[in-house]
Amino acid sequence: MNHKIVIVAFAGEAPCFAHALLNALDMQTRGWEVKLVIEGRATALIKELAESGAPFAPLFDKVKKGGLIDCVCRACANKMGALAAAEAQGLPLADEMQGHPAMARYVEAGYTVITI
Repeated sequence: MNHKIVIVAFAGEAPCFAHALLNALDMQTRGWEVKLVIEGRATALIKELAESGAPFAPLFDKVKKGGLIDCVCRACANKMGALAAAEAQGLPLADEMQGHPAMARYVEAGYTVITI
């Protein structure tokens, strides 16, 4: 069975975001097609987790290196003061739905959407 999953991380608490990261890595290990979208308050963590000593920074780095981050919400990253950090890290930004990534594009492509 071919699983196609997109995890949309909204929660701004680091432990909640870590669960999104862990699940993305687990699904990738299982051979599933998985993408991570960073939205809402979770965008604030982009700046924080770029620092090597931050809790969950190694996990975030592993997800980035694994190519699992499909996009970061441009509007939310801007609002949360993390737009420059997302750009500096080379993370793809999306804004096709009034500044936000559209979940419909994933549904249309056959992905199951999971929000955390």
